[in-house]
Amino acid sequence: MSAATSTPTPTREATRPPEPTRPPAGPAQYRPGRTITDWTPEDPDFWRSTGRRVATRNLWIAVPALLVAFVVWQVWSITATSLTDVGFGFSPAQLFWLTAVPGLTGGTGRVLYTFLGPRIGQRRFTALSTLVLVVPLLWLGFAVQDPGTSYGTLVAIAALCGIGGANFSSSLANIGFFYPKREKGNAAGVNGGLGNLGVSVVQLLTPILITLSVLAVGAGQRTADGSEIHLQNAAFVWVPVVVVLAAVAWCGQNDLTVASTPFKQQRIIFRRKHNWLMTWLYVGTFGSFIGFAAALPLLIKTTFPGYSVAAYAWMGPALGALARWAGGWIADRLGGARVTILSFAGMAASLTGVIAFLPSGTDGGSFAGFFLCFLSAFLFSGIGNGSTFRQIPVIFRGLHLKGLTEGTPRYAAALRQAETEAGAVTGFTAGIAAYGFFFIPAMFANFSVTAAMWGFVGFYATCVAVAWWFYARPGAEAPS
Repeated sequence: MSAATSTPTPTREATRPPEPTRPPAGPAQYRPGRTITDWTPEDPDFWRSTGRRVATRNLWIAVPALLVAFVVWQVWSITATSLTDVGFGFSPAQLFWLTAVPGLTGGTGRVLYTFLGPRIGQRRFTALSTLVLVVPLLWLGFAVQDPGTSYGTLVAIAALCGIGGANFSSSLANIGFFYPKREKGNAAGVNGGLGNLGVSVVQLLTPILITLSVLAVGAGQRTADGSEIHLQNAAFVWVPVVVVLAAVAWCGQNDLTVASTPFKQQRIIFRRKHNWLMTWLYVGTFGSFIGFAAALPLLIKTTFPGYSVAAYAWMGPALGALARWAGGWIADRLGGARVTILSFAGMAASLTGVIAFLPSGTDGGSFAGFFLCFLSAFLFSGIGNGSTFRQIPVIFRGLHLKGLTEGTPRYAAALRQAETEAGAVTGFTAGIAAYGFFFIPAMFANFSVTAAMWGFVGFYATCVAVAWWFYARPGAEAPS
């Protein structure tokens, strides 16, 4: 047989049957309820094809869970205004202290949740931290039905309600890992801003809910004018909502392994100067928002008793919560530090106006002026909430990535550390700022409204100085 017609002997490789094609494993990782092991939101192709959809799902499950957590945290701010009406013999100072107590546990819980939440994961931590809110709600619903319930018992319930405020730190820290740098400000604004609406929701709905006997579980309470209300509705109505939201989070969210960072890698933030500086600024923005939200119902009732708490108190927190999203959006375009300075200047001017319209001596003051200036203060505090949270990731990226070339191993490691520290700082600042919930009502319990307001104005002046010197001036150490 000639060479032209000969057939070569098949080799082992040629006779081996082809291996079956394996389906790509990647998409399965992004199903609801699964843990995600690889997450690269800065990759445009990944973000466009998969990342945005998964991040959006996790965000919109987190928002209502956070909103209801704020409802539980703030339920005492409005419930306390009705206690004396149904026979509880507490002084105005005691009511302010009762309103303030959830701020202590909320702030402390936020610091703990900052480091614990990312370690456990968005899905598991959101579900569990939401479900535990059933406990203070049930206890509150039974306690307010008996005017003989001791003040100490109510303080203990208020302290447990404070754990609802802790959810904010874990939620913001976890959600931040899902989004690329260019969208972090907007995502934090949506999550935090709509979550903050829980303050307005509870202050708007509670006066309505307590009048509805059809929702009541247990006996009603008689007020001084002979009408019947059901204070327990302020708590019981939220129990099934909490259970449903916890189940949705468990089944629908994801845990990111990239967010699971041991505490020893996060604790370095305590040696970072900008952690403490941004905490100072966020105390001024969010601390003011949550503290004024807690105190405003009682301020209206004690300073302008002729006006309805139910009609007005919810408006300020609603405006501040919605402005938070606007603050993040504007800061993404104009720079966080500039917007933060504007917010503090606006809050200082607003509180100066509040002081001018307070009753003094024989002058009954002006409720319209007082309330409009308070609305302005809430607006600027909300803007500042969004802008400060936008500053944090920008600051830590700038510090860690300075002088590094994108795409190199050192750059990737530095980026991961920057993300880890920014998430920890975000949660820690939110935790410390939550103490504003305690200190602002406590200030009104111990000092005159005028003296307290001037103290806040002086504090805002220091915040303007910090923001300008470190972050906004030409040649600033960490422009943001």
